[in-house]
Amino acid sequence: MLIGKDTRISGYMLESSLEAGFASAGVDVLLSGPLPTPGVAYLTRALRLDLGVVISASHNPFEDNGVKFFSAQGEKLPDEWERDVEAALGESPQWADAANLGKARRLTDAGGRYIEFCKSTVPHSLSLRGMKIVVDAAHGAAYHVAPDVFHELGAVVVPIGCQPDGLNINQGVGATSPSALVAAVAEHRADYGIALDGDADRLQMVDAQGRLFNGDELLYVMAADRLAKRQAVPGVVGTLMTNMAVEVALRRLNIPLVRAKVGDRYVLEELTRRGWQLGGESSGHLLALDRHTTGDGIVSALQIMQAIRRSGSTLSALLEGVSLFPQTMINVRLRAGSDWQCNPRLDDAQQSAARELGDDGRVLIRASGTEPVLRVMVEARDAEIGRRCAEHLAAAAQA
Repeated sequence: MLIGKDTRISGYMLESSLEAGFASAGVDVLLSGPLPTPGVAYLTRALRLDLGVVISASHNPFEDNGVKFFSAQGEKLPDEWERDVEAALGESPQWADAANLGKARRLTDAGGRYIEFCKSTVPHSLSLRGMKIVVDAAHGAAYHVAPDVFHELGAVVVPIGCQPDGLNINQGVGATSPSALVAAVAEHRADYGIALDGDADRLQMVDAQGRLFNGDELLYVMAADRLAKRQAVPGVVGTLMTNMAVEVALRRLNIPLVRAKVGDRYVLEELTRRGWQLGGESSGHLLALDRHTTGDGIVSALQIMQAIRRSGSTLSALLEGVSLFPQTMINVRLRAGSDWQCNPRLDDAQQSAARELGDDGRVLIRASGTEPVLRVMVEARDAEIGRRCAEHLAAAAQA
């Protein structure tokens, strides 16, 4: 199996613990050191391994950490597998005897292998010569690979967020803090900026005018580009939070949008079930299953750069006519014992909002999975109407 990690200081400790634990059970381990999550997924599949492990807390601050698993096919493991593992934790451990302990070694060329894979996801003819690109790796796992990918394709690269110290991952840089990228693009008069998160599975982009493009917009560009190349796009999977303007724009291209629950694994499950290729989240976690088995910020950025080069246009021009609907979000703290699903006033308010919004907006109400609040979101072409509807819904939810 392969163990990769991001740049958090706690990764050293967890890496050693996992290495020892797997070796004690007779498992041979490869250690890649810092490597993007999608890089671990790729190498697990390419090296014909049984399991891939990533030590990372993605876009969270350095104090957090976690463990992700990938199957031999480089795919995230399903909920059922996780439940089986949790159930097995209560069983007695099975140790290998001294002669059958696992071995461990460093995979010294992991970064280079992954760089070549990223480049292989676009045609050999793609050249970024003549372009200046700011690459922000969030002081995370892609700090030593992302700049090289774009440099080797011909771009002049300005790296930022590429000096990790174990404590600064995602701190004021990266996809979750894109203001650093906007400033760097302006300072260096770059053509585009590319921001990844701590484990490099998310993407945000900025153009020379300082416009920030989120995952919804980039997903639309990927779908429209394939259609322009006469490739079949039977549908796209978004989430409950995907902006309605993108759904409307895709509908004009006769591409249906199906919404999954929030979370990249649910987008992947829906894509797999339907046999589709493209999906993603507003956060920039984008999936192109004919390019990779999981979300990959670098691969997604290359898909966008390919669309720009193919069209001879700008990213802004490729999104002409796609203006994101303003979203109003209100968190409503629920009283103990209240059941918002059986609240007649909230039902009436939802029906009233639906009538007022018509085809120019939508309502999403869902309970938080982490705290006792109800998340009320109204998306509307007219921001004032959306705000008014959201406040009405929030008041009804508290009744």
